[in-house]
Amino acid sequence: MTDANCKPILQLDIAAKGQPRDTSAMQNYKQQFFELAMAKGILRFGEFTLKSGRISPYFFNAGGFDDGHSLELLSACYAQAILDSGVAFDMLFGPAYKGIPLAAGITIMFNNKHGRNIPYAYNRKEAKDHGEGGELVGAPLKGNVLIVDDVISAGTSVRESINWIQQVGATACGVAIALDRQERGHGEKSAAQEVSNAFGMPVISIAGLDDLIDFLEDQRIANIDIEAIQRYRIEYGV
Repeated sequence: MTDANCKPILQLDIAAKGQPRDTSAMQNYKQQFFELAMAKGILRFGEFTLKSGRISPYFFNAGGFDDGHSLELLSACYAQAILDSGVAFDMLFGPAYKGIPLAAGITIMFNNKHGRNIPYAYNRKEAKDHGEGGELVGAPLKGNVLIVDDVISAGTSVRESINWIQQVGATACGVAIALDRQERGHGEKSAAQEVSNAFGMPVISIAGLDDLIDFLEDQRIANIDIEAIQRYRIEYGV
């Protein structure tokens, strides 16, 4: 796939201006999230072979939110999705590595836009044996801790995060991710559903595959095969 596939959404100039258009089809933050992801080339369309071996008509790489403006907008979308979920939490935990800037950015948005000064923490991949030492950095884990990450695939980072949280007597109260692919894993449930069922807590997403299909149908963007995405949803969806 080439960058040409991203040109129609770039013409909307949403990522540059940071202002979502009003729409009755979905919450503004969902639309802003998709427009930003497409403008940055984070959400691409074509044929992509996943680790599962499936041929997906779209691909999402959250590592592409790599500048201050896009991280600010992404963090605002996370914060609004978390608020809309109604989950009660005391602090955020961002598993290394992608969860670290997310936790920091989301707490900034809660402070600046919603008047809540929320602590956050994250882990190191390797324990530090000098200075303050240890595997965890930031505020002490306590109370209800909301885990923030980009996606849930195998759920490994979520399980490790829950282990750290529970070891110090705190409670993992949920997981917030950017995009829920809403497709089956090895069994009949999605990775998000497996995590939710295994640990008895909600998985919050900015948007899911159903939202993406609604967005594409509403925008009528050229050179994107919406029917292929719909077929993929029917074949692998939950």
